[in-house]
Amino acid sequence: MNVIVSRDSILGVFIFTQLGIGFIGNTLLLVLLINSFLVQLHTKKPIDLIFIHLLFANVMTILFSGIPEVMNAFGVRNFLDDIGCKAILYIHRVFRGLSLCTTSFLSIVQAIIITPSNSRWAWLKPKICTYILPAFCSFWIINMLIYIHVIISAFAPYNTTELDKFYSLTYCIGKDPDHLQSGIFRGSMVLRDFVCVFLMVWTSVYMVKFLFKHRKTVQHVHRTSLSPRPSPETKATHTILALVSCFVFFYWSNSFLTIYVCYERNVKGLENITIILSHFYPAISPFILIKNHNKRFFLNCAFAKMRKSSQHTISLNT
Repeated sequence: MNVIVSRDSILGVFIFTQLGIGFIGNTLLLVLLINSFLVQLHTKKPIDLIFIHLLFANVMTILFSGIPEVMNAFGVRNFLDDIGCKAILYIHRVFRGLSLCTTSFLSIVQAIIITPSNSRWAWLKPKICTYILPAFCSFWIINMLIYIHVIISAFAPYNTTELDKFYSLTYCIGKDPDHLQSGIFRGSMVLRDFVCVFLMVWTSVYMVKFLFKHRKTVQHVHRTSLSPRPSPETKATHTILALVSCFVFFYWSNSFLTIYVCYERNVKGLENITIILSHFYPAISPFILIKNHNKRFFLNCAFAKMRKSSQHTISLNT
C-alpha cells in the first residue's frame, strides 16, 4: 500500500520540528539564565537580563506564530474566529517587534560595555543598569501601540472576501478599512525597523573595528602565550555579532518575500518559504548563545540549584 504524503504535511512536519527545537532551546536557556540571575548572584550581569527578555520574546513568537501554522499545514482549517485571529496576530506581532527592539538594544549595550575608558561614550557604562528596565517598558509600549491596527483589521478568513484583503496568513485575513490608518501603521513599522536595524548595523561595525584594533594591540601577547584564550568581553561581542547578523539576514529576507507575496498571486511556494524564514531566528538564537558562551556556565546554572538543595537536605538531617 502506497502512502502519499502531501506537500502541506511535509511543511507541517518541518515547521513542527523547527519550532520544537527552537522552543526547547529557548526555554532551557531561559530557565538557566533566570536561575543564574536570581540565585547565582556572583555570576549576575546586567546583559543577562536582556538575554532573558530576548529569549522570552522568542518563546512567545514561536508559540503564537508556529502553532497556528502547524495546525493549518496539517489540514485544520478555520479554527480561529475573529477574536482568535485578532488575539493571535496581535500577540505574535508584538513579540516579534520586541525581539527586533531587544536585539538592537543588546547590540547597543555590548558596544557600550567594550567602549574604552577614554571614549566619549564611556560615561554610559555605569548607567547601563538604570536604562534596561525603562528601555523594556518603551519597547512594550511602542510595539503595543503600533499593532493596534492589527486588532482593527484582522478577521477570520470565512468572514471576509478574497477581494478586499491586503494580507493573508491562511488562518487569518487582514482587511484594509481605512487607507490613512493603514498608512500610519506601515509608516510606523518602517520607521521602527529602520531605526533598530540602523543601530544594529552601526554598533556592529563599531564592535568589529574595536575587535580588530584590540587583536592587533595584544598580538604580541598571543605570540608568547602557549594557549591564548579570548577574554569574556570578546566572547560576548562575538555572540552579539552572530545574533545581529542572523537577525538582519532572516528578518529582512522574510520581510522582502512577505511584501512580494502580498502583491503577487500563485506564489504558494514562496509563502511557505516566508513561514520557515520567520521562525529561523527565534529557533537558532539560543544555540548561538550556547555555542559562544563558556560551557561551564551552563553546567553551573543547571546544577547549582540541585547542589544547594542537596546541601540544605543534608544540613537538616544532621
